[in-house]
Amino acid sequence: MTKALLVLKDGRTFEGRAFGAVGRAEGEIVFNTSMSGYQEILTDPSYEGQIVTMTCPLIGNVGVNGEDMESRAPFVRGFIIREESRVPSNWRKTKPLGEWLAEKKVVGIQSIDTRALTRHIRQHGAMPGIIDSTGAGVDELKKRAAALKGLDGVDCVRAVTCAKPYEWREGLWRLASGFAPGMEPARFHVAAYDYGIKTNILRNLASIGARVTVVPADTSARDVLALKPDGVFLSNGPGDPAAAPYAAAAVKQLLGKVPVFGICLGHQILCHAYGGKTYKLKFGHHGGNHPVMDLSTRKVEITAQNHNFAADPDSLPAEVEVTHINLNDNTVEGMRHTKLAAFSVQYHPEASPGPHDASYLFARFAELMTERKK
Repeated sequence: MTKALLVLKDGRTFEGRAFGAVGRAEGEIVFNTSMSGYQEILTDPSYEGQIVTMTCPLIGNVGVNGEDMESRAPFVRGFIIREESRVPSNWRKTKPLGEWLAEKKVVGIQSIDTRALTRHIRQHGAMPGIIDSTGAGVDELKKRAAALKGLDGVDCVRAVTCAKPYEWREGLWRLASGFAPGMEPARFHVAAYDYGIKTNILRNLASIGARVTVVPADTSARDVLALKPDGVFLSNGPGDPAAAPYAAAAVKQLLGKVPVFGICLGHQILCHAYGGKTYKLKFGHHGGNHPVMDLSTRKVEITAQNHNFAADPDSLPAEVEVTHINLNDNTVEGMRHTKLAAFSVQYHPEASPGPHDASYLFARFAELMTERKK
């Protein structure tokens, strides 16, 4: 097996074996605590610019297939695991994970102590690093890693957004029949900003009866309103929301004119549109087991999350109410405008493969659009 090295910006080094493509990958290293859904993680555009470490020690158990893609291609810069499953088994599997990663040119490393790496990131924070399986020396890689920059102030959205508008009608996947067709006729028309949108978000929107027009991230408010949507959706995406001021500027012009629903980066962009601020978390939230409390019902939801920045509650105007908090660190997980039809959550109610505790939020968006149509 080909030797591979992982070198962090602070000089911490791990030696392992090449996994996926042989080569070099550079990016900000984060860890994800999910025990399943690795294909969805790999193809989530929110990971643009990042190298993902899976804390679950055995990855690849069910191989990969053509249906569990969250976007057109993998967007992670690199992939770190303890061990790839040697006998992937699932009736939907088309090929092993490592083979697929090699085809997609995703550089990875396995056979390292991912627990030690996770503890290091928790203690010192997410930081840039390099995976290298080209045979480069440790000293050379340490020097290169030390010069790497993080994602603070970086607009990653332009690297993942669509080039032009397109329509989406496909619904959620069902065991007996596969992906459902969209509702005919559609109940709503939703304009969805693509900051790095996941396909399962689009499927959830279709499942509430929406015909979705997906638009590029820099689409003006005027062009969105020209589509005559019943609602506007703000998608997930990568990077620093403060580095995409054009997005917040457009959303600010939409507030009060049409119902708005934001998820993840869309939530952060909505925060900026309100006049609020965001800040970077030490090591972010990445995983499928984050407890979030709905402050209105006191109900706790287990949620999937993937973000490095959070809304600053002290920066929000008086008419914006915090609706959800993270029970691990008390960060803002949801907010709503008390006078306008606009709400958002930091986590992922569309999560595939799960959990699905918060899927009701799409129905809430439908209720706002129904009220507007009356």
